Amino acid sequence: MTVDQIPSVTDRRGSAPAAGPATSRPRTSIATRRHRAFYMFASPWIIGFALLTIAPMAYALWLSFTTFDGISPHWHYVGFGNYRELFSDSQTWKSLGRTGLFAITSVPLSIIAGLGLAVLVNRPLKARGLFRTLLYLPAVVPPVGAGIAFKQLFDQNSGAANGVLNLFGIDALGWLADPYARYVLIMTVLWTAGNIMIISLAGLQDIPRELLEAARIDGASAWRSFRSITVPLLSPVLLFQTVTGVIASVQTIMPLLLAPDPTPAGITALPQSNYLYMMHVFAEYFAFGRYGYASALLWVLFVLILVATGLIFKATSGVVFYNVDPEAKK
Repeated sequence: MTVDQIPSVTDRRGSAPAAGPATSRPRTSIATRRHRAFYMFASPWIIGFALLTIAPMAYALWLSFTTFDGISPHWHYVGFGNYRELFSDSQTWKSLGRTGLFAITSVPLSIIAGLGLAVLVNRPLKARGLFRTLLYLPAVVPPVGAGIAFKQLFDQNSGAANGVLNLFGIDALGWLADPYARYVLIMTVLWTAGNIMIISLAGLQDIPRELLEAARIDGASAWRSFRSITVPLLSPVLLFQTVTGVIASVQTIMPLLLAPDPTPAGITALPQSNYLYMMHVFAEYFAFGRYGYASALLWVLFVLILVATGLIFKATSGVVFYNVDPEAKK
């Protein structure tokens, strides 16, 4: 074969059989992979929230339209009957009023106490870490343990509180009965001020020292610097503590733990000052077996918490200082 008879590269390419259509898999975009990873890592919480929060709430909503008592299979659909009874029940309104008074009293006191402790342990003191630990320790005590401890501490016959009063010649007081039971309940809230102290301390340490030093150079007193610089910069933290404190106070079960007989049979014998809204719900559930009515009470409480939270945000919209605009769009 001569050189002229050797087929050129172009000829050989042209004579090759045509390749079939590409069958490679399409590439997944980076955004899609990120979304999949996010939902994969968030799926335990999402599943838990759906099964342990959304499903029970939906079940309670369904119960609120029935006369179900938790045991008998004979129940009836009553529509909004439980809600109509709720709004005409004087015990519901009285317990709701006591709960509101308790929230208005305990939340500011706990915030002031926690902020005061935070300011104290934020100073350059010796053994500052030890003081922080000791002040925070009560906050990690389980509520049941704290309730039992306070119940024994303020027992009329053998409590340490009356023992101290006897040393000064004062007769023993019925701390867990009216009218003193409400004060013991507030003490249990102040007992956990360590939680607020830790959050407030983090907020205090985030305040730029340059601002405080500039105020001191300008002749501002410590109180003026605290009122004009520290509190405004700490306002988002105080707002958070106010909202969470209100939610926690209206759902507290501490009066039940302080009760002489913390059982369904003894729930109705609670001191009237400590018969809060959740105690009324507990009584309807377990003492009277009215699951439908109690579920209606809980759903009304849920709506009231949403309304109260919205009102707090609305009322504080002009006084809360943010370093970054929370409404800014990225």
